[in-house]
Amino acid sequence: MLLTIDNLERVLFGGEQFTVEESAMKEVVRSYNFLKEFAGEKIIYGINTGFGPMAQWRVDDAFLKDLQYNIIRSHSTGAGEPLDDIQVKAAMLARAGTFLQGRSGVHPDGVKLLVAFINNDIIPFIPRHGSVGASGDLVQLAHIALCLIGEGKVHYKGAWRPTAEVLSELGLSPMEIHIREGLSFTNGTSVMTGISLVNLLRAEQLLDFAVSAAVWINEIASSYDDLMSGPLNDARRHEGQREVAAKMRRIASSSLCLAKREHELYEGPHNEEVFEHKVQPYYSLRCAPQILGPVLETLRNARRIIEEEYNSACDNPIVDHETRNVYHGGNFHGDYISLEADKIKIAMVRLAMTAERQLNYLFHDRINGILPPFLNLGRLGLNYGMQACQFTATSTTAECQTLAMPNYVHSIPNNNDNQDIVSMGTNSALLCAQVIENVWQVFAIEMMALAQATDCLELKDRICRNSRRLYDGIRKIQPVIVEDTPFYEEISKVISYLKNYR
Repeated sequence: MLLTIDNLERVLFGGEQFTVEESAMKEVVRSYNFLKEFAGEKIIYGINTGFGPMAQWRVDDAFLKDLQYNIIRSHSTGAGEPLDDIQVKAAMLARAGTFLQGRSGVHPDGVKLLVAFINNDIIPFIPRHGSVGASGDLVQLAHIALCLIGEGKVHYKGAWRPTAEVLSELGLSPMEIHIREGLSFTNGTSVMTGISLVNLLRAEQLLDFAVSAAVWINEIASSYDDLMSGPLNDARRHEGQREVAAKMRRIASSSLCLAKREHELYEGPHNEEVFEHKVQPYYSLRCAPQILGPVLETLRNARRIIEEEYNSACDNPIVDHETRNVYHGGNFHGDYISLEADKIKIAMVRLAMTAERQLNYLFHDRINGILPPFLNLGRLGLNYGMQACQFTATSTTAECQTLAMPNYVHSIPNNNDNQDIVSMGTNSALLCAQVIENVWQVFAIEMMALAQATDCLELKDRICRNSRRLYDGIRKIQPVIVEDTPFYEEISKVISYLKNYR
């Protein structure tokens, strides 16, 4: 059973139910039956040994179920605010993806209960802090497992409630321990993977808005359209740059604002000493394909890695009924996701920086030469236009730059040095999520400024259809600004409008 990001997105954001193919569940059953038969008198990590550095101690057969319960309860040690519901749901989907590979040896009833949690929007309480990213997300996954065994608390229909109460209300029974449910449900990369999927989907949205903003601001500047031309961008062999330029051309095709270099500068005599219209716009306008192309390729690669992780068995040990063996290793190690989370984060910081520079162009009358200071349509000196909005955008961008430091390169040995090098993958994913939330703020302010600049120049009937649609949506939230007014509520509303824009 292949879990695709497109299908996962529909479950997370489109209200679709998560359905499990019968063939995948049969693999779960085969894996469980094989492990039950195979375990016998053998020594297998986490089944009849302790966990981590305690693996050198054998656990008596009389306590094997207690062993599994103990890892769940003892590792439910997270701290801080709970993860967002959508992040937890994405993490549960990732955990289901691991089990559906049929390499974990868990009882199918546990998988079915996990699917029921997903489809009924039963959201376990998972604190923000606790994972070092190897052995995967032990602490945060333990909080999911704690709810599956009927303990802890869940977010259900807008309220935090005891898990047992919600399960009883829905006619669901807590998960029973059979062989290794405790270890399997707590061991793996599912939390960092789930958060990273949500990050990716939001990052792809932001990239779309960055391309739209690049077209819109060049319309306002009456830029020459060859910055997005095929011959120019095809001369450089990067796929992302070419695709961004092609998308800009498609969006801009209905615009009446962009200038033609071949008409204005290549035809007729030109005797001017100084050209009133800029021969080439500033880099934040002109170099959009070159700046956004690498972002596109970064997100495309991250999409592949995240989708592969959703379809991987990422716990330890791996139970293989086909070769009739149990393999011990480190599939729980989160380096793949940690590195991609950092790359997405850095790419998003670049979007914030570009949007902030474009915003500066709009606000700085001595730079753009065509707009009033801070897009002020009131009385200069008495009124301030959008001046203070720049403070917020600049401050938020600066925070993004501080957060841009890769987290993948951080590792602190722990667990009696059993975990001597760890991925910090969930921290990477959470820092990425914070940057993405910041970028929404910067983009909201830029979109409001683009709408105001369009009104300053009376261009709304000349901009392309895509820009006009965004303009109309923003103007439903905030009319053209003349008198000074608070902006904070409108910024929040525009963020919501952009997040839900389709």
